[in-house]
Amino acid sequence: MEERYVPQGIEKKWQKKWADDHAYKTELDRNKPEYYVLEMFPYPSGNLHMGHVRNYSIGDVIARYKAMQGYNVLHPMGFDAFGMPAENAAIKHGVQPADWTYSNIENMKRQQREMGLSYDWDREVETCRPEYYRWTQWFFELFYEKGLAYKKKASVNWCNECNTVLANEQVIDGHCWRCDSEVIKKDLAQWFFKITDYADVLLEDLKELKGWPERVKTMQENWIGRSEGAEFSFDVPDFSEKIPVYTTCPHTVFGVTYVVLAVEHPLVEKLIKGRENEAEIRSFMERVRKLTELERTSSESAKEGMFTGAYAVNPFNGERVPIWITNYVLYEYGTGAVMGVPTHDERDWMFADTYNLPKKLVVNNPEGTLTLESMDHAYVDAGVLVNSGEFTGMDSEKAKPAIIDWIEAQKVGQKRVNYRLRDWLISRQRYWGAPIPVIYCPKCGEVLVPKEDLPVKLPENVNFATGSVSPLAQAEDFVNCTCPKCGGKARRETDTMDTFMCSSWYYMRYTDPKNDKAPFSDEQVNYWMPVDQYIGGIEHAILHLLYSRFFTKVLKDAGLVNFNEPFKNLLTQGMVIKDGSKMSKSKGNVISPEEIISKYGADTARLFILFAAPPERDLEWNDQGVEGAYRFLKRVWRIISEFEDVMKQNVVDYDIAALAKDEKELRRILHVTIKKVTEDIGERFNFNTAISSIMELVNAFYNVKDKKDLNAGLVHEVIVDLLKLLAPFAPHMTEELWSLIIADGSVHKAKWPVYDEKATILDEIEIVLQVNGKVRDKLVVAADLSREDLEKAALTKPHVQDYIAGKTIVKVICVPKKLVNIVVK
Repeated sequence: MEERYVPQGIEKKWQKKWADDHAYKTELDRNKPEYYVLEMFPYPSGNLHMGHVRNYSIGDVIARYKAMQGYNVLHPMGFDAFGMPAENAAIKHGVQPADWTYSNIENMKRQQREMGLSYDWDREVETCRPEYYRWTQWFFELFYEKGLAYKKKASVNWCNECNTVLANEQVIDGHCWRCDSEVIKKDLAQWFFKITDYADVLLEDLKELKGWPERVKTMQENWIGRSEGAEFSFDVPDFSEKIPVYTTCPHTVFGVTYVVLAVEHPLVEKLIKGRENEAEIRSFMERVRKLTELERTSSESAKEGMFTGAYAVNPFNGERVPIWITNYVLYEYGTGAVMGVPTHDERDWMFADTYNLPKKLVVNNPEGTLTLESMDHAYVDAGVLVNSGEFTGMDSEKAKPAIIDWIEAQKVGQKRVNYRLRDWLISRQRYWGAPIPVIYCPKCGEVLVPKEDLPVKLPENVNFATGSVSPLAQAEDFVNCTCPKCGGKARRETDTMDTFMCSSWYYMRYTDPKNDKAPFSDEQVNYWMPVDQYIGGIEHAILHLLYSRFFTKVLKDAGLVNFNEPFKNLLTQGMVIKDGSKMSKSKGNVISPEEIISKYGADTARLFILFAAPPERDLEWNDQGVEGAYRFLKRVWRIISEFEDVMKQNVVDYDIAALAKDEKELRRILHVTIKKVTEDIGERFNFNTAISSIMELVNAFYNVKDKKDLNAGLVHEVIVDLLKLLAPFAPHMTEELWSLIIADGSVHKAKWPVYDEKATILDEIEIVLQVNGKVRDKLVVAADLSREDLEKAALTKPHVQDYIAGKTIVKVICVPKKLVNIVVK
């Protein structure tokens, strides 16, 4: 056995052997408990970054640990391979998106293999393959047939240069994130999924997710945004129109001093037409339309508006109030109109202050001391109603249901539950995505492509020339088709699906990836699912996870699966940062995983990134830390190589009672470490403290390694269990050492060690001796010494006697296994 640890050769050797042997291939096995561990699959950008290394290392430790515990572990990997960057590359470099994508996939797979990850590559999924997106299209048709897919006109962010819809997050200061062109609002016919039909169940079932971080559940709860309130209408008598509004504060309706409309509200056109300042109003509206949703709704942004010149009537008191348009109301939320109550809403107060609009106090504090003159901000707490007609004097909380009852009795409105959640817009005007399987026929209208004709394949060699409506719309051979109902001439849908569609069900496809008759079989999907442990970044806390939950619930209702939630437990790992900020090329602080692996080996990269911080926290990159991880692995290699001859004796059974004192201490530390590492991996994912425990065990081993006639059985026990404990973290080195000194199969197929509770108990412990709370001496005693005997032993220590001589002992405080404090005066 080599005395020196040389990771590069070792790692290549085992990576090849694992691949050749299909070492991590998984099959359904009802004789074992199943365990499904999954890291979020990456977009094939071409290169792994340290965030990937952290994500995959966490998952791999869990997968290897569970396998050694006897579980049938499913640990797959694939690529979320559709999306805009491939089209960017096509435009920039003149390559086809498919060529760019598959090249990147091969490069990333090579990098993943170099990390020694225990993936079942036979289950690989690439979402851009026709054999995958065939089923994405199949699911679209399922949703359509269930009444959950529909097409309607919607106002969207549109970039004329890129010829596509942009998400709000892709609009920066009114410009396209990709080409910096000005973004406009455009009404387009778009496909949507009715995720709002599942709003209540998505909210309610968050309670089932005991293994999810509270932070993530709160983010989803806020995104769904369920609220209870009332909807009623303001009359606009001059135009014979009504303005419906929704409020969660019906007790403030008597305090309305203005009504606000979103600039997109269809009534605005009617209200401003022919006004003297119509052009000025339209200019304001155009400016507001260019703002992102975040910019319009942020509490930090200035509240701007313009008076339309029209008035509405408050149905509660008959008062005429002005109708304004503003930048802070969105047409997509609620009714697109808001009642302004400045005295009891902070945003309305700011707006009223800016435009000198009137304020009316309708909720006083319980003491009744509020006056308009004394207020410098809105009063939003509970109180007593004032200036509120027949409801004056009522407690504000009791007034809410009473006023809703009045609204319903007067037939001017109704109680209503509202949601912040909006239906999922899945249309994208781009090429590199799953085509929407819909055909438009002049006679038959909207027709689904027959399921037996799926997939609707993307055409090859499309034109990405700037100025096209969309690359697919230009592909005449793709667009022109035959109606499957009447056989007449028809046209295909040229929008493709949002890539979130692909990632909303990929984890189910892993359970049965080669199935060409269905997306997956009942037997496979219901055996493996739900995912036992899902791992990924907090940035996916809302959309990806929410869409995946929605997908799962639709499939359960359709009878395709028997589980209600896709991910039982969720771990959101922190970012890898350097010099105080997230690694990025623009900041010049990127560390390449390949650079670290080529210099120190993958085991060092894995060990460092798991040791440097708990997984849920951000990790500060530290070159010294990498060096430290490498030195530790060299220490392990060195000490095991020193005992190569002892290991050849293969002494398994030995007399534990005959061990010397220092040998018993080593064995105690071994079993304490087994217990700690088992709990840290299996219960808490505290990989950093697990590794720290293993390091302490190695230190203890070094303390006795030079002992003459060190018990061969103890050496065998320590080395075997040390390799097992370290195997999930450093899979290559432990596999090599196992093959050299154990030569009995793979360490990764070995049974996880079980600690001996008796062995963890200390025979002797050190007790601190205090006099009046100050440490004066220490005492080594038997761990099970009684309180009385401990007190006697403390009082007889000469150094203690020096401090208590000539004084009266008031009391003796004994804390077993810790300290004795003698109080004197």
